[in-house]
Amino acid sequence: MRTTIKYIWMVVIAISSFSSCVDDLNTLPLDNNQLIGEDVYQSADGYRGVLAKCYASLILTGQQGGDGGDGDVSSIDEGYSGYTRCLFYLQEASTDEICLHAGSSHGTLSMLYMNWDASTKVVSYPYYRLYMAISYCNEFLRECTEDKLQSRGVYEDLKNDYVNYRAEARFLRAYCYSMICDLYGSAPYADETMEVGTIPAQKTRKEIYDYVISETESLISDLVVVGNKEYGRVDQAAAWFLLARVYLNAQTWVGEDHYADAYRYAKMIIDSKKYPLASDYRNIFLADNSDCSEIIWGLEQDADYTQGSAGTNFLIKALVNGSMNNYFLTGVGTRGWGNARVKTQLVDKFAASDQLFDANDPWGDNKMDKRAQFFTIDHTKNTWKEGKDFQKDFANGYACIKWRNVTKDRKELVDGGTVYSSVDYPAFRTADAYLMAAEAILRGGGGTRSEALSYVNEVRNRAYLSGNYGTSSVSGAISDSDLTLDFILDERARELYTENVRRTDLIRFGKYTKGYNWDWKGSDGKAGNYIGKDVDDKYMLFPIPQDEFTTNPNLTQNSDYTN
Repeated sequence: MRTTIKYIWMVVIAISSFSSCVDDLNTLPLDNNQLIGEDVYQSADGYRGVLAKCYASLILTGQQGGDGGDGDVSSIDEGYSGYTRCLFYLQEASTDEICLHAGSSHGTLSMLYMNWDASTKVVSYPYYRLYMAISYCNEFLRECTEDKLQSRGVYEDLKNDYVNYRAEARFLRAYCYSMICDLYGSAPYADETMEVGTIPAQKTRKEIYDYVISETESLISDLVVVGNKEYGRVDQAAAWFLLARVYLNAQTWVGEDHYADAYRYAKMIIDSKKYPLASDYRNIFLADNSDCSEIIWGLEQDADYTQGSAGTNFLIKALVNGSMNNYFLTGVGTRGWGNARVKTQLVDKFAASDQLFDANDPWGDNKMDKRAQFFTIDHTKNTWKEGKDFQKDFANGYACIKWRNVTKDRKELVDGGTVYSSVDYPAFRTADAYLMAAEAILRGGGGTRSEALSYVNEVRNRAYLSGNYGTSSVSGAISDSDLTLDFILDERARELYTENVRRTDLIRFGKYTKGYNWDWKGSDGKAGNYIGKDVDDKYMLFPIPQDEFTTNPNLTQNSDYTN
């Protein structure tokens, strides 16, 4: 069992009072509850457990596991609202990558048609999950001070670690605020210095952005140096990655050019050589990816100890049908749900010869680009049927088989597969840093075109198992004339699909609401209306959940969502 998972479950058992973050969702951002009993802080293990819970809030959903009905956030569906799952709805299902065939009562069809509003359920789920995680981090930071450690008699046990622990909690909180900035823009702000019960004031998007940057840059020196961390926790490279991502999006978020800073931090990850690309792209998304060199920050999953319907359990089951297990090992047996399919625009970013599934080659060993992981038998490529309204038909659209709950030797963890996934969720990984650095160079952030080309080709050669990664007769490398920003956007789709960055990418490239369309975008779901069209620019931000306005008089809704 991994150490971090051990502490997650130790603290859950020790504090069954680690109660649903706030009983009333509408007060969740107020950070006005005592999250954890005083007795938990009487030992060093208790502190480690609370820090583990801060991490776990981004991958688990409650106290019992398996959507057991004791969720961290009350009054919303525990499974649907798991952080990485609800982020998938907003970041993937509203783009050119994923078509959902289920969950309409939660608002998933609004993601498909891009017509959500402040009352759409799935729009609110990441908001509540992020503020829940922020609340846990604030609680930990209030209690993990030298004075309180001394008064509780645990200072000697933690004196060499507590500064690192605080930096980790600060990082997790900064990450959460970066996602608030990305998804919702302007939003309430609360930290550990605020008096309990204070109604938080709303900060502008620029203020939240500035906080994320200053907080992350100031905590770097207190994090564990690159290469010395315990698996599942963050180190300085995670902070570099977060800064690279936020700086790369500064132009679209706050109208500032920080491509030089994005390039600098992405390059620091690359040059450190501590997180080299995995030797095979497919190995990043398997049940033994805890030893994957490329994962900078992974959210741990375990079939026994982190059970739930979010995380990679969702990514595997939503994207495959149970019957597919007859053709390849899903690792979850026949337990697939099959309610998410890929859109034609994603499939067509790969060569036609790589698009189809071959039952005699279920891992795609004979494909040029090993990232083209689709299941196509008895499925149409189209997500629609001519003359029909949008149908919840799992055969409409290819399935995605990128995520598999099996090991690198292509075996199940147990015969028939496990009920839950053991594939860790790669929140940050090095290939993204290569592509961020290349993009920043092309946007004028420094470096040279030849350097940008080398970064892109490093990623592509790995995908093709060519160059330094294998002996494929077909090279993945492109030439300088191929290297454009549009190519990088497509390359990011090929490399990072279903990894919850696509909406952010499309907005940054100016192709989310207008200028580029995909299946069902802007549609009403009626027969023949599957061809996408431009939508209102207001959809570049999600609205603050409507329920929040009943309890927080300080809030102002995002532009054009007030009617």
